[in-house]
Amino acid sequence: MGFSLVLFGLLTGSLLAVIVGLVGARRNIGFGWAFLLSVIFTPLVGLILCLLSEKLPQGQRKWGCLGSILAILVLAGIALFVLAAIGLIAVNV
Repeated sequence: MGFSLVLFGLLTGSLLAVIVGLVGARRNIGFGWAFLLSVIFTPLVGLILCLLSEKLPQGQRKWGCLGSILAILVLAGIALFVLAAIGLIAVNV
């Protein structure tokens, strides 16, 4: 029970950090910095810093290569969590 709760917390925090990164992609701070600040501090602090940053002109985004790498890692983490939750992966704690 404890491992599942910790894993759920980590995945939820990661997902919130990705969402803040997506907000930052449309601002001057960019996806990478917004995501990194959300992971280091909290997603709430990252969101506040994103919203304080200036908006980019309409239709522009700042992704960098971090966006693709992060999306793959988050999807892999969610897949592992689902597999552990339904019991296909044995978790020894």
